[in-house]
Amino acid sequence: MEIKLDDLSNGEVIRLLEEHLADMYANSPPESVHALDPDALKSPEVTFFSAWQGEQLLGCLAIKHLSAQHIELKSMRTSNSARQSGVATHLLTHALNVAIEKGYQKVSLETGSQDFFLPARNLYKKFGFGYCGPFAEYKEDPYSRFMSRELGEKFV
Repeated sequence: MEIKLDDLSNGEVIRLLEEHLADMYANSPPESVHALDPDALKSPEVTFFSAWQGEQLLGCLAIKHLSAQHIELKSMRTSNSARQSGVATHLLTHALNVAIEKGYQKVSLETGSQDFFLPARNLYKKFGFGYCGPFAEYKEDPYSRFMSRELGEKFV
């Protein structure tokens, strides 16, 4: 698997993000969907990664700069054909190590509270994330769960 810094110019990546957004809207009320669209992911505050096996897109993940010490994870998605194959673990490890290399000290995320999002919450717990209150611009929302962790040593 190769994880690349991505400029979101590949149609396959855009389709994966559109699939991600469609699932978010299918599983949460519109006012509780916090996923970024492809244009928002092209912001200078966002670093976007895609994972590939040869020509096959496996998944994606972004990190959004919140402050000199704090980032947010965004747009974590594994392609349907690559589910349960470790793609999310590799992407998360890569993104967290990049954040550590850049000197960030804390990472936070927002995910859904519904059962659809349980595999994601379990993955984040495996990486040491704990539940927290809203951060950045977020507000309390029964459809959202907020998680964070401090960063330190690189992940292997």
